[in-house]
Formats: sequence, C-alpha cells, structure tokens
Amino acid sequence: MDVVIANLRIATMEPGAPYGEAPFDAIAVRGGRIAWMGRSADAPRAERRVDGAGRWATPGLVDCHTHLVYGGNRAREFEMRLGGATYEEIARAGGGIRSTIAATRAASEEELVASALPRIRNLASEGVTVVEIKSGYGQDLDSELKTLRAARRLGAMSNVTVRTTLLALHALPPEYAGRADDYVKYACEAMLPEASAQGLADAVDAFCERIAFDTAQVERLFKAARAHGLPVKLHAEQLSNQRGAELASKYHALSADHLEHLDESGVKAMAAAGTVAVLLPGAFVFLAEKQVPPIEALRRHRVPIAIATDHNPGTSPYSSLLLMLNLACAAFRLTPEEALAGVTREGARALGMQETHGTLAVGKAADVVLWDIAHPSELAYSYGTHRPAAVYRGGAEVLAG
Repeated sequence: MDVVIANLRIATMEPGAPYGEAPFDAIAVRGGRIAWMGRSADAPRAERRVDGAGRWATPGLVDCHTHLVYGGNRAREFEMRLGGATYEEIARAGGGIRSTIAATRAASEEELVASALPRIRNLASEGVTVVEIKSGYGQDLDSELKTLRAARRLGAMSNVTVRTTLLALHALPPEYAGRADDYVKYACEAMLPEASAQGLADAVDAFCERIAFDTAQVERLFKAARAHGLPVKLHAEQLSNQRGAELASKYHALSADHLEHLDESGVKAMAAAGTVAVLLPGAFVFLAEKQVPPIEALRRHRVPIAIATDHNPGTSPYSSLLLMLNLACAAFRLTPEEALAGVTREGARALGMQETHGTLAVGKAADVVLWDIAHPSELAYSYGTHRPAAVYRGGAEVLAG
C-alpha cells in the first residue's frame, strides 16, 4: 500500500448506520483509491503509516453547484439593495447580471483565473475536494469557452477535482434583447457544439424562470445536449413554479437546483428519474426569501438532497461549504446528518460521480478529510470553529492542519 491512515473514527457516509460510522478504524490507499478498510492492528504494510490520533474521517466534501469564475463583483449593488433600491432600479443604473456579463467579457482568461483562485482555495481549506464550476457570465462563444478553460485550470492550481458545466441559458445578453429564441438557437448550434468538441463541458445547464428562459426554450437546449452526449442540470423553481423540475426529470437530469417553489408533482417526477435536489441556502438567505423548499415531500419520496454554496457575485457571494451545512440546518431544518450527506454522498451523485466519490468505500477515490471533533454533527452545528486537521486527495496529503 502507498499509505495507511490508522486510529480513526470513520464516517463513511454510506447508507446504514448514522453517518455511516464504520466498525473499523483504518484506511489503506493504493494508486489513489481506497484499497482496504479494517482494524488498525490488521492493516497491510505500506510505504507510509499515519496515526489519525482518534480523529473523525469523512469523505472529501463536494460543492456541486458554483459559479466561481466571473469578472468584477457586485458589492456596490448589495449596498444599494440594502439601502432600498429595487432590482429594476439597480439594472437601470447598469447593475445586475448584465454588469457581470460585461465584466466577464472584458476580463482575460488570466484575470478570471486570478480572481477565482482565492475562492476555490478557500473551499479547499475547508476540506472540499470536488467542485463544480458553471460558466454563464459570458453568454457568447468566446467568453463561455474562456470561462470554462479558466475553470479547468483552477483544479490543477488548487488540488481540487473540478467538473465544468456549460450554463448556456443563464440570462439574455444585451445584443439579443427581444430575441430570446434567436439566442437559444445560437446556444444550441454554436456554443454547445464547440464546448463539447473542445472537451470543456461535463454537463449542460439552464435557468428556467419567468425572468430567464421558459420550458420550451430549455427543452431545445436539452435536446441539443443529448445529441452531444452531455448530461443536463437545471436551475428550477427558484422564484416561481415553471414545471422546470418535471422537464429536467423527463431528460433524467443529474440535478434540479434551488427548488423553493417545487410542488408535489415535481417531487414525484424527480424521484422517478433519480434526479438529485440541490438546495442552495446561501442564495435563500442572501435574498431574504421566505418560501422554503419542500423538505418533507423530498424526504417522503426519497429524493436525494444535496447542498451547495451556489457561489456567485449577485445572489450568493459565499465561498464556504461549511457555512452552507449550518444554514441548511438552521434555515431549511435539515438534520446534521442529511446536511453532511448533502455535501458528500449526494453532492457527488448530483455530479454523476457517485461511483467514485462521496463516500469512503473500497474502490473509491481516496479523498479523505480528518477532523478534530467529538462527533460529525459538530460540522453543521457551529460555523467558523472547524478546519480540517488534514485533507487527502487521491491518497496524497494536500492540506495539513
């Protein structure tokens, strides 16, 4: 073996016991994967042996919904909104998503990487080993490809596995004002094929909402994604019920995200399709929303629930997944175990990575985080208290506490 980490308490996050707590205390790694799990006294020989000192081990955390790469920021807009300005007033003053599109288009790839690097490194410092990064702030071919290239580079620079998503339908760019269908055609026939041909997109996403794109337009994109062999995701039911989750389920989407206005029929459709519900408490709190996602219905129909930061400059400028654990419990009333599963097992499922990530099991990637805690519930209970004692990605130690 390459390394044995012994003398642990292990929260595998596999279904079964609470937190998947294992009846053994050691993990052995070979070739970047977990090759053996058992009692420390029975551990195989290894080039290196690490004493876990009784710490808890969890899978590497997964942030399955972010918009980490963009130009500029919207701090002034935040200040204006708190001063009483409406979204429409801010937009007329040059703010809103169009300001981020303009800043992203104007930024070089190097500038986008440099601005996003502190964000992804902050996530990594909390034990995040997998991050999804969406495009969507370029909304033209060159800018979207630039964003996706920057996202790919961030993974190599931060010791994090990055999955990229082409958010082809996010907002209508100014040059297509009043011509939404023309823009959808451009996204389907120019942006998506080129991102696929260059291997820059692992999935395709859209924003289905009254202020964005309707289900007919989104379905055109989904059909194009299917033609290119790419899985789909969807921003759905955030501000109103547009039946987006049902459309996403029809195309066996990896996930439908936000979901504050999801109804019972949408929940049933997601359950039948195996589509993950990605809840985004950061945006909920930042926007002072009142409508909570239908947690009980999701539980009743056994829809997998993931949690993510939704880091973006306008509605969730947070780069802490541990904060989202706390908010998911405090704002949405998830249990600490559900929240931790949401940033491990179900977060990986929302990216189609459940066979390799999200739990600690033989054969899976050796992404392991060690914590100085008495119980895993502490990770959701208090924010700002806990940082990993060590982080292993593929069995290699990438962060020491």
